[in-house]
Amino acid sequence: MGLEEKVRALLEEAELKNRKAVPEAFQGITKERVRHILTLIDRCTDDMVDAVFALIDDQQPSWFSKTDSSLYFCDGATTAHIGAHIGILQRGGIRKLDREGRDHWIKPLCEVGAIQRVFLLADIGKFIPGHHIAKSSYTAYRLDSDFIELLKASPTNLDQKAAAWVDGNAVRKRLKLQALMAVEASRQIDKKHATLIKTSIDIYVTNFLPGFEVLYIDDNDGDRITEVDRNRLRIAGLKLTLDDAMPDVLLWKPGTSIFWVIEAVTSDGEVDLSKVKLIKRFLQRTLPDAKVGFTTAYRSWRDVARRQGKHKNLAPNTYLWVQEDPSKHFQIITYDEQNLNHPIFY
Repeated sequence: MGLEEKVRALLEEAELKNRKAVPEAFQGITKERVRHILTLIDRCTDDMVDAVFALIDDQQPSWFSKTDSSLYFCDGATTAHIGAHIGILQRGGIRKLDREGRDHWIKPLCEVGAIQRVFLLADIGKFIPGHHIAKSSYTAYRLDSDFIELLKASPTNLDQKAAAWVDGNAVRKRLKLQALMAVEASRQIDKKHATLIKTSIDIYVTNFLPGFEVLYIDDNDGDRITEVDRNRLRIAGLKLTLDDAMPDVLLWKPGTSIFWVIEAVTSDGEVDLSKVKLIKRFLQRTLPDAKVGFTTAYRSWRDVARRQGKHKNLAPNTYLWVQEDPSKHFQIITYDEQNLNHPIFY
């Protein structure tokens, strides 16, 4: 059963028991209080309000399967978890909020220190600060403890506390502390995803894609698009918006409208039909004649079997490359695309 089905089951169970799926308040904090605080710090939209409300949920057990049984939703939740909490539990819909919307309802609150990035160490079922493997299913978010205290503050000095909390130096100090904690925590993590991206560029691109140069690399979950990245994209004739889904690696053959995408898979994120559609939409919005190739990279054949044995989601006419078997790559061809009248013989 997928996440959306599980959350809909929670909603249906509440309806059968004639009770609300979510209470009026978590930890004594109502949505009205959340909205008031977010208005004071100039970070208030309906999605942001509901995201914060989800992250103070101390009643739902953690939706991660590999956590300590004493942990709750508020201890750490993925973008998908938060989106399902908002779209299904809170709003009674049938779908979660779009993951790509996180730049609108999570990132602005991370920037001011209200939300922290955390990572689940699956082997011990605990969260540590920071996002250490980009696009991992174990990257999550939780509210900063100081921000929770602000949400709980007495009405008599609420405005004063809010003003102090958003003071620039306080925010910078808080973010600096989080960054230091994340650096320390990252020592516990093997950055397999970033390593696979680097190997794909150093080996695969060098041998199979001569003439292409790197436009963009996404090997972290922080500020994913830098000004340098935007300048490179502009030179190539591309314009990025918040709605665009960027790949792990975007390559360009200078002087042409030919591009190549690499998705490095250590947990999920293959080049499937949806990814092909999104990337083509992004490229052809400003370059209608743009052409693009795709490669899904894995670390090992074992990883290929683990993912494709279950999902079988590699898009036709894309390529597969395996780091431990680097001297060849494989084209994905469906049965009806083969020219059976002209087989290849050795």
